[in-house]
Amino acid sequence: MQKIIIIDGGPRKNFNTASMLQKFAEGAMSVSDKIEVKNVRLYGLDYKGCMSCMVCKIKGKASNVCKFKDALTPVLEEIAEADGLVLGSPIYFGDVTGQMRTFLERLAFPWLSYNDYSMTAPKRMPVVLMETMNGLPEKNNSQGYGSMEYCIQTALGEPEHLIAYNTYQVKNYDRFELASFSEVAKHQWRDEHWEQDLQKAFDAGKRMAEKILV
Repeated sequence: MQKIIIIDGGPRKNFNTASMLQKFAEGAMSVSDKIEVKNVRLYGLDYKGCMSCMVCKIKGKASNVCKFKDALTPVLEEIAEADGLVLGSPIYFGDVTGQMRTFLERLAFPWLSYNDYSMTAPKRMPVVLMETMNGLPEKNNSQGYGSMEYCIQTALGEPEHLIAYNTYQVKNYDRFELASFSEVAKHQWRDEHWEQDLQKAFDAGKRMAEKILV
């Protein structure tokens, strides 16, 4: 059985990011019953970022999996043995959520060698980096996964990018102070693009599953 781990860095269980990730999972599972997909919601876990304990760097005992014990530990151990990885996050202030950034610290720091500055994960695997945002393709302030993308690319392999633009922030704009956004324009964009975005996520899931089954 091949395993894909999905990391959901969004706070809402049934909104944009979660919906895109669910479609990805459906696409992956449609390929074969030999594909297992596990979805991990970071907002449902009690964990911290890198504690600078340096246990992963002890001479003779160095590890490329974080050794700090909390709710994230078993997730990181599963990723080390997985066959594919998907990271999904809404974009806040031009960056992934704090929970995703904190997760990435714990994921990537053990990969880094301070002997030669190489980046080595337990195994290489296909990766998808997913973003959902308010910005438009021609106008957005997203830095995506930032410097962590270099770590992912170096240690795991070149990631595929999947972005859903101009997503809904709320279901009813009349209830909130969001006057700078046109609900009509948002609704029109969603009608024209949202199903396409979901289909792209589904197709990306199929591609990853097909790749890891080869």
